[in-house]
Amino acid sequence: MRDQAEELRLRMLQSQQKLGRSIAVVSGKGGVGKSNFSMNFTTTLSEIGKKVVLIDMDIGMGNIHILLGKTVPTNLKDYLVGEKTLEEVMFEGPNNLQYISGGSGLSGVMEWNEKMFNRLIEAFEYLQKHYDYIVFDMGAGATSQTLDLLVSVDDIIVITTAEPTSITDAYSMMKFIYFKDPDKNFFLLCNRAFSEEEGVDTTARLKLAMSKFLSKEIVVLGSLPEDPVVRMSVKEQVPFSILYPNAAITKKLKQMVNSFTKMEVEETDIPHQSTFISRLKNLFSRRS
Repeated sequence: MRDQAEELRLRMLQSQQKLGRSIAVVSGKGGVGKSNFSMNFTTTLSEIGKKVVLIDMDIGMGNIHILLGKTVPTNLKDYLVGEKTLEEVMFEGPNNLQYISGGSGLSGVMEWNEKMFNRLIEAFEYLQKHYDYIVFDMGAGATSQTLDLLVSVDDIIVITTAEPTSITDAYSMMKFIYFKDPDKNFFLLCNRAFSEEEGVDTTARLKLAMSKFLSKEIVVLGSLPEDPVVRMSVKEQVPFSILYPNAAITKKLKQMVNSFTKMEVEETDIPHQSTFISRLKNLFSRRS
């Protein structure tokens, strides 16, 4: 009887396991440094002891592995089509970061079928149980599948620059997701700001627009400066947060990461934690 009771308690503890948070990093337009941010954001999370997996969702045109100076033999597509296991497409980056490449040099847009989607769900369910954060570096443009993912994740980190087109596109992206899910958590940052004032002004304008026109409050993470070490680190294919730990941009990023982790909502409602997977399943079933 004692063994049965112990087994029951163990099962209850396992069923109440805290699941990792899912985060999508997006931008309204290309060229704002989104993938570079994703890489440095996740390596910094890993540096402070978080278990993180970074997934490059730009299938066929991914560059996460390139930023790390790696040639990877397998990628996400290989897993989705059933040619490789999840373990075979995962690689270790700096600070014990795990990443899955989107692959590069592939032409055309991959259309997901039911088998691929089921494998994706299987992977996400495993990763949620074993990692604190699953971070998706989203590609430019949108397909029905990537839009489903954006609507399903827990948090959206939106990258903009001070350029008017970037600001407009960032607002459009948030507006679109908001109409799909008004309760979505948005975190905004201005990248490549030439001054602190420019960064503050840019994020304030977007925050005001979301509040005024959509009655939606968003969280401003701050801004990252235009810094020559970024270009140098890309050339060296090493994250700037590792190659230049004392650079101004690295210090700002670490502050940003610390703020982000402290702002996390305490997750005590276990069914709510499963929203990411359940929403994704529900949205895909509607399209089937």
